Amino acid sequence: MSLTSDWLFYTTIAAAVAAVLVTLLAWNAVRGPRPLRWLTRLGMIGLCQATAVAVLGLWVNDNFALYSSWNDLLGQPPSAEFGSSASSGTAVFTDAGDGVLGTGYRGPESGLHGTVLVWTPPQYDRPEFSGYRFPVIMLLHGVPGTPRAWIRGGHATTELADMMRKGQLPPAILVMPRINPAGNTDCTNIPHGPQTATWLAHDVRNLVTARFRALRDPSGWAVAGDSTGGYCAATLPLQYPGVFATGLAFGPDDFQGDPDVIPSRTLRRLTSAIRLAGNGAPVALMVATSRHDPSSTPANAQALAAAAKSPTQVVSPLIVDDGGHNWGTWRGMYPGAFGWVGTRLHPPRRPPAPTDLAIGAAAPALPAN
Repeated sequence: MSLTSDWLFYTTIAAAVAAVLVTLLAWNAVRGPRPLRWLTRLGMIGLCQATAVAVLGLWVNDNFALYSSWNDLLGQPPSAEFGSSASSGTAVFTDAGDGVLGTGYRGPESGLHGTVLVWTPPQYDRPEFSGYRFPVIMLLHGVPGTPRAWIRGGHATTELADMMRKGQLPPAILVMPRINPAGNTDCTNIPHGPQTATWLAHDVRNLVTARFRALRDPSGWAVAGDSTGGYCAATLPLQYPGVFATGLAFGPDDFQGDPDVIPSRTLRRLTSAIRLAGNGAPVALMVATSRHDPSSTPANAQALAAAAKSPTQVVSPLIVDDGGHNWGTWRGMYPGAFGWVGTRLHPPRRPPAPTDLAIGAAAPALPAN
């Protein structure tokens, strides 16, 4: 039975209710020596507590999409939600629920295989936008986590869609890939190991531009992430300015890198966002966090800003006084954070037709909805 299945959740609820009823009915019916009676009753209490904790754990996991499978929960390499591609570089998108399309994709450059979810804005299928290419916001989940975390916890397909409807964001394609298809590497290419940065910046990007009407130039691509995904959202534009022009990091991990994830001190130094910001890549970054976030302090954001050299632009961090390392805090920052992304992201456009070039015809105005 799948870890995220409704059957498991409701079966566990039924087991929790049954455990309470059995305890109530059998409490005075227990027979035997006193030590055995107390031991039996303690076992019944423990069963009630265990099933209640299991219900709560499954509910939290379902709402925040922390683990997608039993292997994921047990620390095994995560499997793709949609199975393996027939061959490297091929992908079949199917309805994944939640208004998104999904595929299990094996990247031809990285060789990694992971889930990729894609949501398109309402304008994408409208006749007046036929031929238009749309900007892309790549959304990177934390670890533990899955691509659906941005839907269930982040409410991206509803709250960001509302910002697009209000004109605070241009109509954009949302892309949610798995960031740890071979285990957590902080979205870094490991020598003689997983090429996770290549998976995200090349394989996933090329898949989207090949299968969807997505803009190709960096001004049409932004990357946002939370926690470990936030760390990646800051480092990937600095490493791949020809892919991403904008990065938005919610509660990112320490930009110096995690020795438990990347043991090599040299590799951590070479891929540190602090060091990369000093190289002067033509990108813009924002960090959004809370003063009370124990995993992502304001000092982390300020260190990145202090290290940046032109033309790298690290705007003033968005720091709130209340809130922790959670979706409630980050969603409260959406208007300011994604509003800033909206000022950076190129709106949908289509290549000018020959007749447009000849007579100077204007492209149709973008409706807000």
